[in-house]
Amino acid sequence: MKPVLSATLAAALLLGGAGAQTLVPFKDPKLPFTVSLPKGWLGFNDGTSGVSIVSAKTPPAAMIRLLFTPKNGKAVDLKQEFQGFEAGVKQTGSTLKLLGGKNVSYGGVPGVERHYALSHPKGQLRLRIWFGNGAKNLYSFQVTDTPERFAASSALFSRVLDSVRF
Repeated sequence: MKPVLSATLAAALLLGGAGAQTLVPFKDPKLPFTVSLPKGWLGFNDGTSGVSIVSAKTPPAAMIRLLFTPKNGKAVDLKQEFQGFEAGVKQTGSTLKLLGGKNVSYGGVPGVERHYALSHPKGQLRLRIWFGNGAKNLYSFQVTDTPERFAASSALFSRVLDSVRF
């Protein structure tokens, strides 16, 4: 799985925000998890398996993606997943700087989380991404926002992650 931020989406994110949010339960029978999402955020279909939402219709907007890919019995190496993610972002003309990382479990699924600064021709973004190695699926959950709003968006994302049930 290589969740890559498109140049267009990266540019749009440079222009919006998260703010204080109420979370509401979200269930979809196609998802291998339930979660509570920020009320009023807008879903969009980007061709991935999972949930992708933004805080506003127009830039600037924060983005949360909760994606999964069936492992189909294959072994998963989270270090390789991050390498693929980083390579995919670089292919867009952006650069990443690793700001930190840790091993962490959400909903009982073990994984690795990393924080990045992303430099893009139209500006700067911050990302927090978690790859989780579930029994049947690989999970990729992330939040992306501007550096100025990232602390608030990351705190909201933590609340979303705390609500995940597999």
